[in-house]
Amino acid sequence: MSKKQIMVFTDGACSGNPGPGGWGAILRFKEVEKELSGGEAQTTNNRMELTACIKALEALKESCVVKLTTDSQYVVNSVTKGWAESWQRNGWRKADKKPALNADLWERLLKLLTLHDVEFVWIKGHAGHPENERCDELAVNESKKFINKC
Repeated sequence: MSKKQIMVFTDGACSGNPGPGGWGAILRFKEVEKELSGGEAQTTNNRMELTACIKALEALKESCVVKLTTDSQYVVNSVTKGWAESWQRNGWRKADKKPALNADLWERLLKLLTLHDVEFVWIKGHAGHPENERCDELAVNESKKFINKC
């Protein structure tokens, strides 16, 4: 039996960096779509970008083939160029021996990547890509929930 083919779109947003942040994701299987979103009172844009990917992959109930589209070069390059795996092998240290940021989230994402066959696709943000624009809207709306609470 072949694995389900899932399209995932993600985005993160942060008002200030660090500051209130949000993330949004769209999961699509055939004609069925599901939107996910959330946020944090004090975070960074990169943490929200990673969280969007993690939450989307965690929502899958079985191992899938996933095409994950994001505007985050941080996420795409760290995975496709092997940086995150290298940081993990080196005790969450980068090549310059400085600590790798967001190790807790990278641990979660790398574990999920062993469960699913994920292809990462980078797109330019804020360039009219409909799903990216919707994910941005979800993320920004979530970040706004925390702006007056900080």
